[in-house]
Amino acid sequence: MIKKLLLLVAIIGIISSCGESVRRVQVQTEFGNMTFELYNSTPLHRDNFVKLVSEGFYDDLLFHRVIRGFMVQGGDPQSKNATPEQRLGTGGTGYTIGAEIGAPHFKGTLAAARTPDSMNPDRQSSGCQFYIVQGRPYAPDELNRVGQSKGIQYSEAQVLKYADIGGTPQLDMDYSVFGEITEGIEVIDKIASVQTQPGDRPLQDVKMKVILLN
Repeated sequence: MIKKLLLLVAIIGIISSCGESVRRVQVQTEFGNMTFELYNSTPLHRDNFVKLVSEGFYDDLLFHRVIRGFMVQGGDPQSKNATPEQRLGTGGTGYTIGAEIGAPHFKGTLAAARTPDSMNPDRQSSGCQFYIVQGRPYAPDELNRVGQSKGIQYSEAQVLKYADIGGTPQLDMDYSVFGEITEGIEVIDKIASVQTQPGDRPLQDVKMKVILLN
């Protein structure tokens, strides 16, 4: 009886582990591919992103907003087959996602775009637009000043990571970060270095294809 009980507990544990397995996606571009792990701590954003990717929503969309030293943004459905002079950034799915704010903005993190606080006091995320952080390294004293201005107490590990790979801590606790890069971090720098026009749209289209890896 005890052996059967232990076996049942083990099976339940395995099932639970499988339920918490990490979902991975790959963003493919002409500059190379980037692999991301989606956070289980942000299930609303994770599940929505997985759904859109599985439907092929992001295929042939553009990185329509690129700011060197800051981030690269894409996911506007209006960017598919957009004309060169077309202003982009307002397209969406017709719904928003509840805020799941907490994770820091290290370089290579995947976060949801949103409208400003003045229009969106609950800081709900766009249903489809996202950005990938480039940022820059922050010295500990500089990060401490950012933290003080935003009421954030960074851990020692976070201080070291911001100093090492960098990021955009000025966005912390304001936007929902829902994943991080595991392969292809150099691709971010390549996209961020393209020439842009007024409005931060690249002069030459940077298309994406996003696939599920698991």
